[in-house]
Amino acid sequence: MRRQNLWIAILASTATLGTTASYAAFIDDSQVQLKLRNFYLDRQIEETPSKNWGSWSQGITLDAKSGYADIGGGIQVGADLLVQHAFKLNGRDKNPDFILPHDGKESKDNFGKVGATLKAKVSQTELKVGELLPVSPVLVFDPSRQLMTTYSGAWLESKDLKDTKLTLAYIDGINNRYDNQFRDLTKFAPPAYDNGKTSDGMYIAGVDHQFTPEVGGSYWYADVQDIYQQHYVGASYKTKLGEKAKLDSFVRYFDNSESGDKLYGKIDNQALSVGAKVNYGAHTVGLGYQQMFGDSAFPTLGGWVPQPYLVNWGVATFTNPDEKSWGFTYGYDFSELGAKGLNATAVYFTGSDAKFAGKTNQGSDELNLIVNYTVPEGKLKGLGFQAMYIDANFDYKSDLEEYRVATTYTYKF
Repeated sequence: MRRQNLWIAILASTATLGTTASYAAFIDDSQVQLKLRNFYLDRQIEETPSKNWGSWSQGITLDAKSGYADIGGGIQVGADLLVQHAFKLNGRDKNPDFILPHDGKESKDNFGKVGATLKAKVSQTELKVGELLPVSPVLVFDPSRQLMTTYSGAWLESKDLKDTKLTLAYIDGINNRYDNQFRDLTKFAPPAYDNGKTSDGMYIAGVDHQFTPEVGGSYWYADVQDIYQQHYVGASYKTKLGEKAKLDSFVRYFDNSESGDKLYGKIDNQALSVGAKVNYGAHTVGLGYQQMFGDSAFPTLGGWVPQPYLVNWGVATFTNPDEKSWGFTYGYDFSELGAKGLNATAVYFTGSDAKFAGKTNQGSDELNLIVNYTVPEGKLKGLGFQAMYIDANFDYKSDLEEYRVATTYTYKF
């Protein structure tokens, strides 16, 4: 009964559900979750402590995904609903923390956002229209803060060809993690965040193919109209190394240039990432190398949209012109010691030879220490805790330390 009540609003936006059996599939195959997230972040900037920022907030998210109703002709339809809301428990009012909305004088005490998605499927081809949470080399949603960065538009994905995924998409808006409405697309251009000029939209096309069980390849193209265009080529190789060890490796290359009317000027950037991880029992060891070519920094969308397909990405993005960087990762799963659900990861990045604000040979480094624990069983099963410490040091701007603590719980209806 609770699940049926939650779907009343979504059913109203679906044109027709056909038969009673279709209605049952729409409801019975649905997934409805209530997610709770308590999030604390404190960033301390060494040389300018007056600009320190952070907040403590409580987030509540209703994530409802319907099943599919058959409306004839092999066409199935459905709808998704995502309702996000956050309450500020404490925080610095004077400085924006880009976690909660800020009007220039103080951060807001609470805010929320609602997004809906209509979806249609024929065989293994699916079209989604409305709010989107993409994961792709050229665009990703961002769950790293209290509420998620999402997008609006249309996303068509087909898996009808064996071992191949084809994607076509059009994005016309972004709802940033610290915002509660969809806005036009801009470019993130440090140190001046953007110049106020906006794009009419972003076109995306991609193909992913698995050549063998071990070898995969991808090509993606994106055009943020009148700002930048992006070509991506990637190859991956995964294999077992004996009974306990697994290798996961990849090579990724981006070619970025200006688009159309060049609203943010000339863009000339190429980025090469090479990475490998070896998992052996409870241990995971990773190594990554990244190099920037060209006269510009790597372009991303306004709103601090991340680019996790670069092997070295953190608070220090290691994306300045000519910058070279290495990343080292070590992770340990404590299950083998009897602490099921507990794991820890240490990541160290170091960058060199960067150009920034007219300076050359600039360096930076960053240390991330992350501890995760998820209650594995019992009445509190699924309750999660994460603690994260970040220490970033720069030649070209102030060093910083950051502390993050998150407590999460998901209730499934």
